Amino acid sequence: MDKPGRPKDKPAGRTEKPVGQVEFETMLLNRHSHLFNPRTRSSGGRLDRSAYILLSRIQMDGPMSIGQLTEAFGLDASTLNRQTAAMMRSGLVERIPDPDGGMARKFRISAEGARLLDADRSEYVQGLEKVMDTWSAEDVATFAGFLQRFNSDIETLEGHPWPRP
Repeated sequence: MDKPGRPKDKPAGRTEKPVGQVEFETMLLNRHSHLFNPRTRSSGGRLDRSAYILLSRIQMDGPMSIGQLTEAFGLDASTLNRQTAAMMRSGLVERIPDPDGGMARKFRISAEGARLLDADRSEYVQGLEKVMDTWSAEDVATFAGFLQRFNSDIETLEGHPWPRP
């Protein structure tokens, strides 16, 4: 024992395999996300996590219906109805007729939603730049490649691929 009441052995469930290190490091990544999360920075948050993610997807794909959002995120319609209603009340999205003539109305990002999304994304990027300030451009690119591969593999397992720019 190195401290009273704490055995020297590894915690239950933790393995010596590299995947055990990935588990540990992703746990820490979630813990440290406040360093590059605009919602917790002194400038004040603008978008909550769900709005940031939904707006990002709508910005990439264009107007989307509740059905399309349900399919894209693997969430039930009632969850997305609550989230989109909150975004409408905040002026982040607007409902429009389907530009392709379909029956379902779609959500389009508003000018204010786009402005706030861009501002939050800029703060995220600035925070990440601070964290990786001492990294070489090659290291940042390598990390980005592995992170994209990791996310893509999760998306494949879940059956909900995310469009990439």
